[in-house]
Amino acid sequence: MATYFNSILETIGNTPIVKINRLAPPGIDLFVKIESFNPMGSVKDRMALSVIQQAERDGVLKPGQTVVEATSGNTGIGLAMVCAAKGYPLVLTMAENFSVERRKILRFLGAKVVLTPAELKGSGMLAKAEELAETHGWFLVRQFENEANAEAHTLSTALEILDVFRARSLNFFVTGYGTGGTLKGTARVLKQRSPETRIVVCEPDNSPLLGSGVPQARDQDGNPSESHPHFRPHLMQGWTPDFIPKLAEDAVAMKLIDQIMPVDGAHSLEMSRQLACMEGIFTGTSGGATFSGAMQLAKNAPPNTTILCMLPDTGERYLSTPLFEGIREEMTEEEMDIARSTPGYRFDNKAAAPAPEKAGDAPPLDESADKFVTGIIGDKDTPVVLFALEWCEFCWAIRKLFAELDIPYNAVDLDSVKYQKGDFGGQIRAVLAARIGSNTIPQIFIGGEHLGGATDTFEACKSGELQQRLANAGIDSGDLGDKDPYELLPKWLHKR
Repeated sequence: MATYFNSILETIGNTPIVKINRLAPPGIDLFVKIESFNPMGSVKDRMALSVIQQAERDGVLKPGQTVVEATSGNTGIGLAMVCAAKGYPLVLTMAENFSVERRKILRFLGAKVVLTPAELKGSGMLAKAEELAETHGWFLVRQFENEANAEAHTLSTALEILDVFRARSLNFFVTGYGTGGTLKGTARVLKQRSPETRIVVCEPDNSPLLGSGVPQARDQDGNPSESHPHFRPHLMQGWTPDFIPKLAEDAVAMKLIDQIMPVDGAHSLEMSRQLACMEGIFTGTSGGATFSGAMQLAKNAPPNTTILCMLPDTGERYLSTPLFEGIREEMTEEEMDIARSTPGYRFDNKAAAPAPEKAGDAPPLDESADKFVTGIIGDKDTPVVLFALEWCEFCWAIRKLFAELDIPYNAVDLDSVKYQKGDFGGQIRAVLAARIGSNTIPQIFIGGEHLGGATDTFEACKSGELQQRLANAGIDSGDLGDKDPYELLPKWLHKR
């Protein structure tokens, strides 16, 4: 029956559980709980409402008082919705390496976003939030230890799962952990009311905090006093900060976890893409990571096993991250072939269907820029060409690699004064984008052939392809020895 809601907050929860059809192994009933159906697109909406309501009941959050919290994005977005609906000012602290989309969403919702240095990791943004709360008398949410976080899942998520599986056995519940709220709050109910359900917790294989068995160092107040020694930067934003959250630690102490599943970052990204392409389910990196763990479990499970996997959020807030690497803005060759299969409405055949140009149509490529690119990548005297930006850390990582290997090269710094007149640098970039199908910088050419961007070059160095291409172009290169070229990237991108 049609109805209406008195507030956006009434729409939180009751997210669907959906069967996986094309990706699940034969004989396995694999389901996902799609938390992107929450109004702000993630499981954190549940926690955001719960902690604010509990603070109001306890009297620790006063009308008009500012709320402050550290966030990788989803918690902040949920809090921004709740605070906007209830009239609380909100300040969020966030490490600078989290996706730009999240900052924009938060500010669009009216929150203030204070960035902290990437090298200080999650501990840095948490310490900044605590400092702001103490200095200004703001209400600090403390999502990593706030019991209202876990209680949200005890009172909603767990009951929704039990309701769906009341007529059949649920063999495995698979989840990741960020704060540990979903894990603790859901698992304690399942353990009591569905004891046959095994709880499987996923975490990055290169950052095994729970899997290490090493306890988290804490100060006298119970807060993390330092980064966990097994933490390493990983691809799954929102998962596993650089410390074990108190709520996750509680789940370990309560013996709620039956299995810890390490998952590979690259496979996690692939699983997120496969869910989109094969099942029509749009989820982010943490969803792909949890699903990766569920798929590993499913491959080794006996027939008729039932598995439920949590998908914490949507994929839209990852557009600037590696999840969307390789997803082109321009048409692929296959798409161009489709366009050419009929005569009209084509960029390369305007006469077949004449139409006035509209604002925003791509301008024609600059002939002088096209000639310049052709000439410089075809220069036999300097066969290595780096198209770069002066300020870009990734470009400087390539420069450092070339210096380490003693590779002579020609650098075209598109944002330098030399190429600013008439936006010639921009015209060169447009030519590059048209040729290689990517607008990202840096881009490297060797002997007239495109090698790729920064990570492509690092991979080529590790595989020996870079050295072979250089040799084919008549260039002798040095040797990195045991050094990993990825160590040349900004420090927050690799093991410190």
